[in-house]
Amino acid sequence: MPDTILKPDELAPAAGLARKTLEQLDRILLGRKELHRLVLIGVLSRGHVLLEGLPGLGKTALVKTIGQILKLDFKRIQFTPDLMPGDVLGTHILQETSSGKRELIFQPGPVFTNILLADEINRASPKTQSAMLETMQENSVTLLGTTRALPQPFFVLASQNPIELEGTYPLPEAQLDRFLFRVMFENVDADVLDQIISERRRGELPAPTWQMERGQLETLFQTMGKIYLPHPVSRYIARLVSATHPGGAEATEPVNKYVSYGASPRAAIAIAEAARGNALVAGRPSVGFEDVKVVAQPVLNHRLILNYQARFDRMTPSKLVTELLGQLDETGLNLPRDVKLAKV
Repeated sequence: MPDTILKPDELAPAAGLARKTLEQLDRILLGRKELHRLVLIGVLSRGHVLLEGLPGLGKTALVKTIGQILKLDFKRIQFTPDLMPGDVLGTHILQETSSGKRELIFQPGPVFTNILLADEINRASPKTQSAMLETMQENSVTLLGTTRALPQPFFVLASQNPIELEGTYPLPEAQLDRFLFRVMFENVDADVLDQIISERRRGELPAPTWQMERGQLETLFQTMGKIYLPHPVSRYIARLVSATHPGGAEATEPVNKYVSYGASPRAAIAIAEAARGNALVAGRPSVGFEDVKVVAQPVLNHRLILNYQARFDRMTPSKLVTELLGQLDETGLNLPRDVKLAKV
């Protein structure tokens, strides 16, 4: 954690780069400004993002556009039921060398890239999904006893169809927990649809008019590391995650009734980093309570494991998180609701 707060002239270049990136995303992909902001925050936080929605909403187009704007190496894997771990990670092939000997030569898979689009990730079998666990946590691949580091930075931006659709496999909790965000793709309204069909013949997207250089991306990451997290805010994050566990000191009645398992410590780390990202995008040198509330929903909505009673009562993780944010006092002093707090 930095000892001093960034000065305006130190923060301005990075905030300007983030603003330009969002302007490009909003110009190329119409009608999803808040979603674009969350995905950019995920990238700034060095996290992986899970995009969930019905087919045809533009999930793949969003990931491709981010790769173009950031000028990072980009590869795509179309997950299918017959996809094998070797198709993702790579494999050893027996080849004859120049000396006439035969040796096993490693052929890297598509995971060796900067941005990996895992398209329809929940259409692959659990065996193939498990191949992603090490890559998403340790940024490395281990095969035949040899560990190989992945290029940096490395992001998995995965799309997922709703589990109700045919031919899908639920992602295991261990893999879901490795995603910083789960972001829901909703349908756009009629005005946006009208603009799309009027301006985008056959749905073709315009090219970016500005792209980020590698040095500029490093500037963004370095500035992220200097965003200040005040102790009252970090304490609020810790209390929020703790309150997702049944029986916790500040757990609400619905949490005790509907939640089987609450969020992990990785969720608290994710909220803290994502809150820094939201502060940077907003041009603020330190994290406030409002930054936590912006990112808490996409961080927690895939980490709460609900019981069967929740299904019967149509309770969802999103509803529980919304209620927690509304009831948990930021200061921990249980102040009256009409008392206004100064922003941190």
